[in-house]
Amino acid sequence: MDLGHSGSVDAGTILEWVDKAAYAAAVGWAKAYCVTAYVGNIHFAAPVEVGDMVEVEARIVHTGRTSMHILTTVTSGDPRTFGSVPAVARSQCLVIFVAVGDDGKPVPVPEFVPATPLEIQQRDYAVARIKVREEISESMKRVAYTSAGTSESVVLRFMAAPSDVNWGGKVHGGIVMDWIDEAAYVCATRYCGRDTVAVFSGGVRFYRPLLIGHLVEVEARLVYTGNKGMHVAVNVRSGDPKTKEMELTTNCMTVMVTRDESGTAVPVQPWVPVSDEDRALHAHARELIEIRAKAPGNRLPNHLLGTD
Repeated sequence: MDLGHSGSVDAGTILEWVDKAAYAAAVGWAKAYCVTAYVGNIHFAAPVEVGDMVEVEARIVHTGRTSMHILTTVTSGDPRTFGSVPAVARSQCLVIFVAVGDDGKPVPVPEFVPATPLEIQQRDYAVARIKVREEISESMKRVAYTSAGTSESVVLRFMAAPSDVNWGGKVHGGIVMDWIDEAAYVCATRYCGRDTVAVFSGGVRFYRPLLIGHLVEVEARLVYTGNKGMHVAVNVRSGDPKTKEMELTTNCMTVMVTRDESGTAVPVQPWVPVSDEDRALHAHARELIEIRAKAPGNRLPNHLLGTD
């Protein structure tokens, strides 16, 4: 059931696992219901194959007044040797959860105080990412997506089903990220005419809860191409189907690639902006690349993962 379009496990499924593990860590720490607020840069270093043994580890590395920064690591390997030989780290990222009370408002969480050199390094890494995250969020707020864009785009529409519910009665954050991956896949695949896979997803910000029974609209649009990567902006909106009002619930930027028979990413046809909006979105994608390039370590080294 986890088999994806590319023959391995889709990024959306992995993101759903990450969100569930991080949720468990957040609730265990806060002793309260928690909601996903942000998922940082996640690189899919290598595919998770069907039949692999998978381990998703989530640990608190920093806390704010109501927020918890959680380092998650996904490893996988052959179940016959898993545990006896080093497993391969497939992805890693920081996830931020916020504790909320019965009224839906944020509530304070216990302070996390690092006690070991490793925990101090992980805390410092999480703190260093805060400013970068704010820059990315501000950049994403400034752009608009209208019919003036001419690039490849797709809109998926459906109802949020009861099977999508989380422990608080809302749509699970991991489910939303799975939808994002599906929309990005369709957009990128239509553009290049081949199956594609996600190699990166970043700036996944959750603005408001998505309710069961609401109409969901997932819009994916190509905004930039590198030599091999197709940068796809995804915006998720939802609203009561009895009205015509749709509100932004989540947005992010995903990078997709297409691979040859050996699994190596191959070049794609460059996308050339045509309209003013095209050029603005192209510049926005470049700005995000530059912000992340100057960030303190887009990927955690092994010694901060506790695997070195």
